[in-house]
Amino acid sequence: MLLLISPDGVEEALVCAAAAEHLDIVDVKKPDEGSLGANYPWVIRAVRDAVPADKPVSATLGDVPFKPGTVAQAALGAVVSGATYIKVGLYGCTTPEQGVEVMRGVVRAVKDHRPDAFVVASGYADAHRIGSVNPLALPDIAHRAGCDGAMLDTAVKDGTRLFDHLPPEVCAEFVRLAHDADLVAALAGSVKAVDLGDLAAMGTDIVGVRGAVCAGGDRTAGRIEPQLVAAFRAEMDRHVRDRAAAVAPVN
Repeated sequence: MLLLISPDGVEEALVCAAAAEHLDIVDVKKPDEGSLGANYPWVIRAVRDAVPADKPVSATLGDVPFKPGTVAQAALGAVVSGATYIKVGLYGCTTPEQGVEVMRGVVRAVKDHRPDAFVVASGYADAHRIGSVNPLALPDIAHRAGCDGAMLDTAVKDGTRLFDHLPPEVCAEFVRLAHDADLVAALAGSVKAVDLGDLAAMGTDIVGVRGAVCAGGDRTAGRIEPQLVAAFRAEMDRHVRDRAAAVAPVN
């Protein structure tokens, strides 16, 4: 599993740089604008400059409305600013067809500029609370649109978590559907260390966290701390090793 950490700006990106050996992707977002809140282009550029060159920078485009042209413009801005992972929260899409239309525009805008960029369609485990597209439809949306990955997060940050809305067996089905479509499967949503065993067992490719590595577990008021990043990574790697041992063939 890869570990994606979400600093909210340059100061926290420097903290991530100090803990770079423990993480795989630095994700630029603005937590006070939502679960996938978009930060400014100049912040993306500054974060790209702040973290090691071998660490990909991801950028969220926001919890977007069903406005495909607007979202495509935002996607181009993010990739031009230095992000190579582009994540789109399909907040305002109520049908799979709307999701496909938005993501096709994003894929074209991003890959016309940088073909090796990685585009992720993101949905919400608590979609029922906001009226957005069914989370299990995300892998098919991402596949039809030409994306590289599918992701689930939580839309409402009220203390509830990924598994509060979708139990592990449903998340495992999401991962299976993504893999069947040759997509990377990413899961986030107030993920804690106690969730890592289930996430490893289902074959999750990317785990996204913020609150779990912030002081006090607070994604908004707390700040990312290097020792919390290191501890989370150590626990994640332990579960990955345990899973590998469990599925290894017996000679």
